[in-house]
Amino acid sequence: MNARDCDELAAPPAADRVDAPRFRARTLDVGGIAAVELVDTHGSARALFARRGATLLDWQVTDRGERIALTDGYADAAELAAQDGVRNGVLAPFPNRIADGRYRFDGRGHDLLPGVAGTRHIYHGFLRELDLAVARIGDGDDGADVLFTGTIEPDAFPGYPFALALSVAARLDAHGIGLVVTATNVGDVAAPYAGGWHPYFRLGDAPLATLELTVPASCTIDADEQLIPLPGDAAFAALNARPTLDFRHPRPLGAQVLDRCYADARPDADGVIRSRLRDPATGRTLTVWQRGGLIHVFTGDTLARDARRSIAIEPVEAMSDAFNRSEFAELLRLPPGATRRFACGAEFRAEPAALPLPTPAAVATA
Repeated sequence: MNARDCDELAAPPAADRVDAPRFRARTLDVGGIAAVELVDTHGSARALFARRGATLLDWQVTDRGERIALTDGYADAAELAAQDGVRNGVLAPFPNRIADGRYRFDGRGHDLLPGVAGTRHIYHGFLRELDLAVARIGDGDDGADVLFTGTIEPDAFPGYPFALALSVAARLDAHGIGLVVTATNVGDVAAPYAGGWHPYFRLGDAPLATLELTVPASCTIDADEQLIPLPGDAAFAALNARPTLDFRHPRPLGAQVLDRCYADARPDADGVIRSRLRDPATGRTLTVWQRGGLIHVFTGDTLARDARRSIAIEPVEAMSDAFNRSEFAELLRLPPGATRRFACGAEFRAEPAALPLPTPAAVATA
């Protein structure tokens, strides 16, 4: 899927069409989860989204006759409800963490965890826990799509007295999947807002250590033990001085443990930022694209299930604790009536794996 395909969803096919379109969308129940399935009827791809949070539950493709899992989503309704690891969750109205669950906006302090003492962790917003409406589904020859909609009402969540109309447009086509996360301020005052996506990617059963990662960023964000970025300029570290964290050129993950944000990402000529995960043994590649923002990478070492089976490559509009950072104040401010969109997605490509060079003995006997 090209990034531009997510700018506007394709229209459904005409009602009087006789031949069935290649890509189909339908609502269904999967083990007690209300969901929408987008499928390529030629058998090459399938994506399954839960109505809860527009969460991607599963994405699979067929390559060389083999069914390949590309994400590691929630396995059942209990996992979806528990939200451990925020598997493939859509992040709004903030991605990642807010220090101590507190922030200030327009001169007023807000507490997202009132009455909570001790450990005060809050992260990845509220959208992922909303039961969204299916506003539209569409079939087509070049892709299938679904539009999820929902709202955040003032004070529906402690510490966030703002009104947002939210939507997530999801699309499957022959190349991959794409999302557009949209927020409109339907209240009377400005609201702090940033969006993102928290997908966990894999390339079938290939071990994470063998996969090559590429992240086109020249800066990483240093954080404390609570994963809150350091104050001011101390948070920003040039990757030229951090070679073990530098993935501007593809290299295997090995035993590298990552849970950090990357900034100053260099877009391609079309303005799209692209990170990549590649299996050199098979030539299979996932390209994670986004229009602007930062990239958070998490190797899944602390997941309750299947640690390090997948890697989260997260397109986000802002870094952790952005609600408390002055450099993000203008980006985060969403005036009354204003709308902001964040487009991202992933593409799958299969290329022949590089063949090993023949041994001298093989050459001699050829």
